[in-house]
Amino acid sequence: MADATLQHDAVGHGTPGAYEAPLFGAYSKKVGMWLFLASDSLTFGALLVAFSYNRIYTAWPTPFHVASITNATIMTGCLLSSSLTMVMAVFAAQRGDRSWTRNWLLATMAFGTAFIVLHGMEWSKLIGEGLTLPIFPKPAHAAAGELADISKNTPQFPATFFGLTAMHMLHVTIGVIYLGVVAFRKWFLPVLGVLWVVGFALIPSDNVFHYGIHVLLIALIVATVILVLKPKDYDAEDVEVSGLYWHFVDLVWMFIFPLVYLMSTKIM
Repeated sequence: MADATLQHDAVGHGTPGAYEAPLFGAYSKKVGMWLFLASDSLTFGALLVAFSYNRIYTAWPTPFHVASITNATIMTGCLLSSSLTMVMAVFAAQRGDRSWTRNWLLATMAFGTAFIVLHGMEWSKLIGEGLTLPIFPKPAHAAAGELADISKNTPQFPATFFGLTAMHMLHVTIGVIYLGVVAFRKWFLPVLGVLWVVGFALIPSDNVFHYGIHVLLIALIVATVILVLKPKDYDAEDVEVSGLYWHFVDLVWMFIFPLVYLMSTKIM
């Protein structure tokens, strides 16, 4: 009996996780991601509440027209499509198909990149028409019109708009980089380096995105440290955890789109 017990203990301790039940039946990486998303939801919740509070207690402008709503709708379609491709990537990873896992992750990254580009175009258009913040670089020629008047008379609007959408755009950018590391590991590092060099060279210094391009440099440094200190071949669990982050980012946009865009639309 004692021999059987010792043999059972030896087998149990030789099998990773066999002698310690995971929390709620989930592995630690998944629990850690859920805890991070719970804390991150507080950040977005605070920004959404701030936007809503200012909207209720201020003479809130409605500056968005057909072009902005159309662009935001296409952006929403990109994120919804990326959620589908992310689900397909998780399914492919679970059945051990590495090739299709990488393909679906690449498709998700493409939709996320399209969202970032469209969002950047929207920002550039609004800033060019006068919707700015004091911290933004001063344009060569001061804009005049509806958006310029909003920035002057209702500064809460550009502050909450840019604060909320910038935070979300940052999360999407981090998500695309995260998926790139999971899909391609160390081979994704040169891509980040090239993107930073090209962006730094092509984006003018008086453009607000000139500062944002350094997110790529920070991501390159962090990803290099992670991949050098703990190189690994990311498995189905890692793909599923990255999917949790990506779906959270998509879900947050489902609150931002109607609150920030649709409810600030001027109906002609």
